[in-house]
Amino acid sequence: MLLVEDDRAIRDTLRELLEDEGYRVQWAEHGLDALKQLRAGLRAGQRPRLILLDLMMPVMNGWEFREAQRRDPALSQIPVIVLSADDPLREKVVGMSVAGWFSKPFAISALLEAIHRCAGAAPPQRALAR
Repeated sequence: MLLVEDDRAIRDTLRELLEDEGYRVQWAEHGLDALKQLRAGLRAGQRPRLILLDLMMPVMNGWEFREAQRRDPALSQIPVIVLSADDPLREKVVGMSVAGWFSKPFAISALLEAIHRCAGAAPPQRALAR
């Protein structure tokens, strides 16, 4: 899973929560970094099952990221859940063809349910060899 969020506190909290649920989480501070990571991952044969995307970020915002993602056939099928503090943007997000929208602050249980629906259950964690 790729978490694209510029707010460090939110990013760290979500990353920890998702890792506790068993997901492997990569993160990016803005859309341009996310695109670079996605393309590098594809070259290495890796593709996230889901992208959690903030909208308001520096360098490349969530709108610009999603537009670039949708234009790239190798990335366009990765589902996206938008996380945003700006609730009035909800109507504009409909045109982005996203799998979900959550206004910050959001109910963790609802977000986890959407993540499970979009990305499937987290893979079982293997015991570490001693």
